[in-house]
Order: sequence, then C-alpha cells, then structure tokens
Amino acid sequence: MVLGKVKSLTISFDCLNDSNVPVYSSGDTVSGRVNLEVTGEIRVKSLKIHARGHAKVRWTESRNAGSNTAYTQNYTEEVEYFNHKDILIGYERDDDNSEEGFNTIPSGRHEYAFSFELPQTPLATSFEGRHGSVRYWVKAELHRPWLLPVKLKKEFTVFEHIDINTPSLLSPQAGTKEKTLCCWFCTSGPISLSAKIERKGYTPGESIQIFAEIENCSSRMVVPKAAIYQTQAFYAKGKMKEVKQLVANLRGDSLSSGKTETWNGKLLKIPPVSPSILDCSIIRVEYSLMVYVDIPGAMDLFLNLPLVIGTIPLHPFGSRTSSVSSQCSMNMNWLGLSLPERPEAPPSYAEVVTEEQRRNNLAPVSACDDFERAFQGPLFAYIQEFRFLPPPLYSEIDPNPDQSADDRPSCPSR
Repeated sequence: MVLGKVKSLTISFDCLNDSNVPVYSSGDTVSGRVNLEVTGEIRVKSLKIHARGHAKVRWTESRNAGSNTAYTQNYTEEVEYFNHKDILIGYERDDDNSEEGFNTIPSGRHEYAFSFELPQTPLATSFEGRHGSVRYWVKAELHRPWLLPVKLKKEFTVFEHIDINTPSLLSPQAGTKEKTLCCWFCTSGPISLSAKIERKGYTPGESIQIFAEIENCSSRMVVPKAAIYQTQAFYAKGKMKEVKQLVANLRGDSLSSGKTETWNGKLLKIPPVSPSILDCSIIRVEYSLMVYVDIPGAMDLFLNLPLVIGTIPLHPFGSRTSSVSSQCSMNMNWLGLSLPERPEAPPSYAEVVTEEQRRNNLAPVSACDDFERAFQGPLFAYIQEFRFLPPPLYSEIDPNPDQSADDRPSCPSR
C-alpha cells in the first residue's frame, strides 16, 4: 500500500474581534482549529497541541578578569504565564515505533478543534524588545510511524488592558525648571521652562496637548522642543539593561535673548506603539514626555512628564471631567487663561424646604426634654427659632455695598 503525504498543516484561531486578528486578554478562552490536508491515506500516531505564554530576557556583557583574560557574562531570565498541552488524535505511547493502535486518516482536508482558557491572573502584554520578549503561541505536532514529526507554531497576541479612565491617569502632569548659564566668571540670565499636560494616560493615535512657557533671559539663541520616549528595562540575575527609544518629537521656534514663547496646546501625536508594561517582573516598558530647551554649547534644560500608554480609550465623561479639572487648574496657574463662567443661582429656600416641614421641625420633641432643660435660656431659644429660617435671597448685587468714608460709623473706643 502506498501511503499518502501531508500536503499542509495549518492553525487558525476563532477571533473575538471584527478585524480577524487573534487578540486575547487574561481569562479569555482561546479556541481554533488545526487544519490538516493529506494526499492519500496516512497512518498517524498522534496529533498534539502545545500552548505556552512566557516572558524571556537575554543579553551578554564582556568582562575582564586580568591583563590578558576576558570572558562573556550571559544574563537570562524567564517567567512562564501558562503551559497547556492536549492530544487531538491518538494518545501518549511508550513505544513510538509500535505498529498497533495507529489512526488512519483518509485523503482530503480535515479539521480538529482545540480550546483552552487563559489564566485569570494578570498577563504581560505581547512585546518584542531589544533584549527580551513576551510571546504567546500554539504549536501543533503530527506524529507518524517511522517518520519525522510535522510541526507548526503560530503566535497570538495578548493585551493586558490598561484603562486610562482612572483618577491616577486622568490627573494633570506639570513641572517647572530653570537654568543659569555660566562661562568662566561671567553669568548670564536664567532660562526658565514650565510645561503641563492635561492627563497622564493616553492611547495610541491620540494627540497630547502641551501647554508650555519658555523664557530666554540668557545671551544665547535657544530652541524649545518636545519628544515622547519609550524606555525598555530588562532584569536578570540582579542586573538591569535599559534601552531608550525616540517615539515622536516636535520643534518650536528659535528664541533669541530676552524672548518668550508660549505653547497653548501644541499637539504631539502618539504613533502606534506597544502599551505600557507595568506588571512583568523581568520586562518593563514605560513612556515619558520630555519638554526641553536645546541650548548650544551647554547641557539642555529638560522636564520629564510621565506617561502611561493604555488600551482602553478615554470615555466622553472622563474627557469632560479631565478637561474641566485641567482647565480650572491651568486658569489659576501661570498660563493665565480666562476664568470659568459664573455659576447659576442656587434654588430658593422655598423650593427645598416647605412651610409644613419647617413647622414640624420647630415642634418640640419629647426625646430632647432633658437636653432642653439642661440648656434652658435665650441661647437655646435662638437656636430653635432660627435653625430652619430661610437664608438671604441670592443676588449678584451686593446688598451691603461699601459705605463712603463719611458715612461709616466710627470704631468704638475700647
């Protein structure tokens, strides 16, 4: 009998989104199919799947051990998030070459479903970095007698969601710095920088509104700039390896001596980037907005504002709350924007407390007899009488305007 051949072995996922991209989160069920196409009948020992998620870091450093001795130090670390195995056809066999118990698969296309659940505990977001990665994959292995196994691995994406609609990520970020330039015994005026953004959390595709004021009192020409940086930190064997990458930047106008520039919401767009990774013990991905002044011939004056890149965008309510609080804060700050509109008048006393409620509250309460007897006198009568009287009517005109100096009563002598 002439045995058939394996024409193709593929893996497909049942996607949870409309974009047909396999993206999951902790607690989700990952399901899909192993597709097998054969030409002719084949005998199979087993068809297995192996699913795994893990974070791994690796880098090397050169060390000197003496005058003529050098060696390479390897730093590796790994964290496993889950490890799932299943058998779709056949079973585990002690004798791989035994002729008994094989499964026969006829010619054609065949599908074998698989399913497993991701852990409920937080998972690190899929990531590919300079010295490490976070990967999730499913591998299919087709074992046949007397032949090498056919293997296929396919990765899927996991997002550990970060909701930026939280108070800590909706709070404004601001700072101020100043630098004085010195050359030998000559000292020029200071260069000052103040910057503010309306919140800490953003999602890819959003634009950051930068409010800044740069004052150049030095004798040099300076240039204000802003940039978003991604910082990758990798940890292994008590050591850390850090990589900093530029994500996006912008440039302001050059400032000559004695000039000031103000940014009233200058926009810097966030490109498609990986979300922040804050819960992995060996890989950490963070972002920051650097607003700085480029000073020729001297160290730059810079201000770092922390950012968190999330996956759940800003809700309309969160946007309104953030913008209002940010605007009120900026109104009272150095930007000097217009004050918020005057609030409307509060409701009248009659709309809140009816005459019947007032009379009932003025009626004596038997449970308070001892209290009343202890405080008999004009003071207690005053409290009882005026506790529920209406407040003065609301008016935007001062009912007691300042009197002229002539009409004011003289201060009584003591």
